[in-house]
Amino acid sequence: GTDAIMTPMKRLLAPFALAATFAAPSSFAASFGGVEVPPPPPARPVTETFHGVTVESPFRFMEDLKSPEVQAWMKAQNDATEAIFARIPGRATMLARIREIESKAAGLTQSATRTANGRYFFQLRDPQDNQFKLVWRERVDGPDRLIVDPEALAKATGKPHAILDFAPSPDGKRVAYAVQAGGGEIGTMHVVDLASGREIVPPIDRIRYASPTWLPDGSGLFYSRLRENYESYPVDERFDDHATHFLSLGKPVADRKVFSALRDQALALPRYAEGYVQPILGTPLAAMHVALGVERFRLLYLGRLDAAKQGTAAWRKVLSLDDQASDVAIAGGYVYVRTPKRAARYEVLRMPVAQPDIAKARVIMPASESVIVAMGAARDALYVVRRDGATMSLWRIEHKPDAKPQRIALPFEGAIELTGASDDVPGVVFDLGGWTRATKPFAYDPSTRRVRQLPFVTPGAYDAPDDIEAREIRYRSHDGVEVPMSIVMRKDAKLDGSNPTILYGYGAYGITDDPFLNPRWYAWVQRGGVLAFAHVRGGGVFGEEWHMAGRKETKPNTWKDAIAAAEYLIAQRYTSASRLGIYGGSAGGIFVGRSITERPDLFAAAVPAVGVMDGLRFEFASNGAANIPEFGTVKVEPEFKALLAMSTLHAIRDGTAYPGILFAHGVNDIRVPVSESLKAAARFQQATTSGRPVLLRLEYESGHGQGSTRAQSQERTADIWTFMLWQFGVPDYQPVAN
Repeated sequence: GTDAIMTPMKRLLAPFALAATFAAPSSFAASFGGVEVPPPPPARPVTETFHGVTVESPFRFMEDLKSPEVQAWMKAQNDATEAIFARIPGRATMLARIREIESKAAGLTQSATRTANGRYFFQLRDPQDNQFKLVWRERVDGPDRLIVDPEALAKATGKPHAILDFAPSPDGKRVAYAVQAGGGEIGTMHVVDLASGREIVPPIDRIRYASPTWLPDGSGLFYSRLRENYESYPVDERFDDHATHFLSLGKPVADRKVFSALRDQALALPRYAEGYVQPILGTPLAAMHVALGVERFRLLYLGRLDAAKQGTAAWRKVLSLDDQASDVAIAGGYVYVRTPKRAARYEVLRMPVAQPDIAKARVIMPASESVIVAMGAARDALYVVRRDGATMSLWRIEHKPDAKPQRIALPFEGAIELTGASDDVPGVVFDLGGWTRATKPFAYDPSTRRVRQLPFVTPGAYDAPDDIEAREIRYRSHDGVEVPMSIVMRKDAKLDGSNPTILYGYGAYGITDDPFLNPRWYAWVQRGGVLAFAHVRGGGVFGEEWHMAGRKETKPNTWKDAIAAAEYLIAQRYTSASRLGIYGGSAGGIFVGRSITERPDLFAAAVPAVGVMDGLRFEFASNGAANIPEFGTVKVEPEFKALLAMSTLHAIRDGTAYPGILFAHGVNDIRVPVSESLKAAARFQQATTSGRPVLLRLEYESGHGQGSTRAQSQERTADIWTFMLWQFGVPDYQPVAN
């Protein structure tokens, strides 16, 4: 699923109880298929008092990933998990089926965009490819021309590589891209001349998403970079003072830092703020968009472009946090703002670049029952996406004083993601897909007023499978609030309580699980499994009000909505508790962990992937401070109580029959440290009495999941599906002793 523990603008643009006392050294010993799962090391409780409340952390020492003891336990746990899965006969069948379906599926594109001279740039992964490569085309139906293939880098280095982000110059002659290794999300930026294929400058290191923005003439670009020696700072300050640089490609080439939170202290920004500079076409100005960690609202400053390139701009604030700007787009002489300030489901405002005053901004797309979810500004118009339930619509508003929104006719209803809207190119490029329709790239041409599918991938056998269906239902939660849920299943499935079912959810940062058809998910549904996506509070299915209803002090709604979803699926006989699993990743670890700690009887299996499990320690991780706007800080008493309530680690009780649990985590994760899973796994192993497994599945060449290769994703999914079916008692999925 999508994850919001990320910061670059274009990617963002994520009952209170005292802790129990902990058991003596664990008596946990479990054998599955003749494989012993080693017990956790003895607990070494660290006691802390917050606002008069004393809490214990039994496995704090596992935060030291360099400790030989911790490393040895991690390896022993992972070895045991691998050995058990190797003894489950159905696992090989499941992996083979996933591979077969993906080999017959269509290719995939990401981030397709177009330059003013008609060139297209996009990431492409054909069915036979293990990773997305970056390619370009001279014209829409021309041949693909390779810019970089991460698979070649992987073969040369022995480490999986992936593209983080990219941006072509406005004239389409150059491209800047960032690439990472091993899932660590920190890598290098490269600037390539397409005519010669040569790199214009040596690779630039310390890149955590470059977010490059070019000058209109292509002579230079702004990009984002971590500070020097970032690795030597305390772990919770490692990604602070993320700097904006300007790279001039003249003779000589020059690179200078032009903005950072600590350098530009007059702006009084928090240490984790990041700025992204955008030249404003047709003016001497530049905009600086500022992201504050995972805070949903942006800041906007304007200054002179020539000064911004030198790092001497006198930035003038146009939008503050109080203005609640979720999205800002600039083109055609206007600044556009998507905001929930006066309407929880958002409205779009507009003000002239020459005199930007939010108090005088005009409403150009008013609030309605629909949720306005995204916008992008092109040369001809602003393009806006609205959500109605599970489907979306695309709208166009011209850069004219009295322009009215016009709806664009689409080939089918589904989920829309804008991937290419540029102030110097008319029209918009976007992805369109659904629960039962594979996502494909499309473009709208304002000169013909038509949408066409872009011919970047050959059709696949599973682009629109006719044996599955999607149902959109609503169920009542603990407080009577109706929560939507999307259920994907075979058309011939019987509601007799026997279907293997996975309840998936996220519920953070105002992010919504939009409809998509993934070949790996299809392998589950096709064999008779049900997938239920609960759109719980903390997400954004009904706008900012829904987000705020599952954040900080209201966070319990997230897992209480999950529990109500599980009860609904059982009551409506989609499944039964013995055949129900719960799955979620990252912030969705709270959704999973607190559901099974509050209602262990409702689930047979649980998979928290790269999950947030220790609410009291997360803010002290490398990416933690940036997440305080979403979850809170232990320094503020009501927020401490909220963090303790959402902390799975502190909700685990000794002598409880917990479901089978598989913790999946990439060891190189810089967003949610792997220690979150280690501590929770050890504590569950210590506490559970069910006889069901508590396993750690660790990937040593992976991180939070971004940039995973196809092979890594296939193996991970096969293990998760296999684990679920094992816990549901499906005969072919029981471990067999050698």
